[in-house]
Amino acid sequence: MADPNGGWRQSGWLRDLAGAWVFYSVLPAWPRITPSFKRIARFAPWIGLVLGALQGLLWWLSHGWLPPLSQIVLVVALGLWLTGGLHADGVIDTADGLAAGSRALDAMDDSRAGAAGVQAFALLLLLRVGGLVALAAATGPVLVAGTLVLVAIWGRISPLLAMAHFPYLRAAGTAGFHRQGLRPLRRELLPSAALLALLGAVPLAVGVMPGALWWIVLLLPALPAVCVPFWLGRRLGGHSGDSYGACVEWSEALALLLCGVLFSALAAR
Repeated sequence: MADPNGGWRQSGWLRDLAGAWVFYSVLPAWPRITPSFKRIARFAPWIGLVLGALQGLLWWLSHGWLPPLSQIVLVVALGLWLTGGLHADGVIDTADGLAAGSRALDAMDDSRAGAAGVQAFALLLLLRVGGLVALAAATGPVLVAGTLVLVAIWGRISPLLAMAHFPYLRAAGTAGFHRQGLRPLRRELLPSAALLALLGAVPLAVGVMPGALWWIVLLLPALPAVCVPFWLGRRLGGHSGDSYGACVEWSEALALLLCGVLFSALAAR
């Protein structure tokens, strides 16, 4: 749309999407679009689509000439690099906070990683690896790639539930802007709902996999995406930027494991 000053008017949602791109990934910023960060959380699942697709593409391209374990290591490493470790840092800090009891916020503020945080991060990586090993053994590369996409989307829906249902724990926290710009949850979930509806039609459009299997992968990650923010929120008495990141990582890892276990069970029948 034309701008009276000779440029072009950038819609609010487009600027928020550009802001989500900058905030949630290390990918190059978009040219000619001024990012806004007021309501970026609603578009985090769209960034998850891109990040998951890049991981899925790596899996698909390396299938058949790399051992599965090498594929898994590269895919997990790519996921960490693409986010700049943003959410992984939240896993470590949140685990340290949970272990500190009444001093949770002080422990989460400490830049040093405690024993609980290191153990939590190691467990997270093991769950991711275990899920991908099971998926690689039970399904083909297309479904594994698709699973990586869908868990990345659902992992970023999870913090929206945390923001909508729990108070923000830090009066002056850097992630408080997420809740300040928050609208009713049904409005915040509209971009995600549109994205999932679009992806739900993929098997019908391309015919590369049974629709029933795809719908299982489409919906199964909703279980950890809902349970994780509520469990963390009740344990901590609310949420912070660190626990928002922990929601992403734990939801993704548990969803990968659930899908891996399910498809292994189906393959064994």
